[in-house]
Amino acid sequence: MSKQFASAGDMEEKEISFFEIGPGCYAFTAQGDLNTGIIVGDESVMVIDTQATPAMAEKVIEYIRTVTDKLIKHVVLSHYHAVRVLGASAYGASEIISSDLTYRMIVERGQQEWDSEQGCFPLLFQGADTVPGLAWPTLTFGSSMTVWLGKREVKITHLGRGHTMGDIVVWVPDAGVMFSGDLVEYHSACYCGDAHFADWSETLGRVAAFEPKAVVPGRGDALTSPKMVADGIALTRDFLTTLYTSVAQSVEEGRSLEEAFDAAREAMDPKFGSFAIHEHCLPFNVARAYDEVKGLDHPQIWTAERDREMWAALQDAE
Repeated sequence: MSKQFASAGDMEEKEISFFEIGPGCYAFTAQGDLNTGIIVGDESVMVIDTQATPAMAEKVIEYIRTVTDKLIKHVVLSHYHAVRVLGASAYGASEIISSDLTYRMIVERGQQEWDSEQGCFPLLFQGADTVPGLAWPTLTFGSSMTVWLGKREVKITHLGRGHTMGDIVVWVPDAGVMFSGDLVEYHSACYCGDAHFADWSETLGRVAAFEPKAVVPGRGDALTSPKMVADGIALTRDFLTTLYTSVAQSVEEGRSLEEAFDAAREAMDPKFGSFAIHEHCLPFNVARAYDEVKGLDHPQIWTAERDREMWAALQDAE
C-alpha cells in the first residue's frame, strides 16, 4: 500500500484573514494555505489567483463584497498550477490573463497537474465537483502588459523563471504593492516540482528592485512593510539555496536520489521544518533539484502515479 501524502490528511480548516495592505489592495490569506490578491480600481476589480475550485472562490468573493460592489472584470493567473487557477469561472471575469509560457504549460501538463494536486491536497479542492474544466486564459502576453482599472494602472510582468517557467507578478504603482504569486513565500515551503533553481534567485532580485512597500506572497502572511518584504525575499532565497546546495553536493558525491533526500532533510529540517507544507513538498523539491543538477532543464511532468511512486520510495528510504 502506498503511503499517504503529508498533506492528504490535513483536513483542518484554516483561519481566513482579509485586509487592506495598500490603498484598494487586499490580501486574502489562510494560515499557510493559498493566498489570493484583490485590486479595486475606480471602475472594476482585479483578482490575482483564484483558489482551487469555484466553491472555494466564492469565499473570496464574499470578502470582496464587504469592501466593494464593483464588477470583477479581470482575473490574473500567476502561474499554471491547478490550486491557483481552477476557481476562475466563479468570478465571471471578462478577461483571464496569464503569460504565454503559462498558457503553454496548461496545454502541455495542465490535466496531469490537476490530477496530481487534487490527490495531494484534498483540503484545497473543496467542492471539486464545481470545477468545469481546465481554466484557459483569454489573454496572454510575452514579457509585460498594462491593464487599466478605470484610471488605476496595473502592470503585469514576467520577471523570469522561478517557481515555474511562466510566473508573473502584478504591480500597482500608485500603492507600491506587489502580488508575487509563489515566487515569494513567507514561513511556507516553496513547492519546487516545476522550479528553475538557477534562475529563481535572479528573479527574486528583480522583485526586490521594485522596492515594494507591501507584497502578497503565494502562501503565508502578507508582507506589510519594506522590512517584511525584504525578510520574505531573503527567507525564500535561503530556502532555495539550502535545498539546492545540499542536493548538488549529493550528486557530486554520487549519491542516489534516496540518499540525496536524506541529506536534504538533514539540511532543511532544522531551518524550515516548521514551515507550512514543508513535509509535503520535500520529496518533490529534492526530485526536481536532483534532475536540474543532472542537467534536466525542463521539469518532468508530475502525474498522480509518479507522485505516489516517488513519495513511497523516498519515505521508505528514511
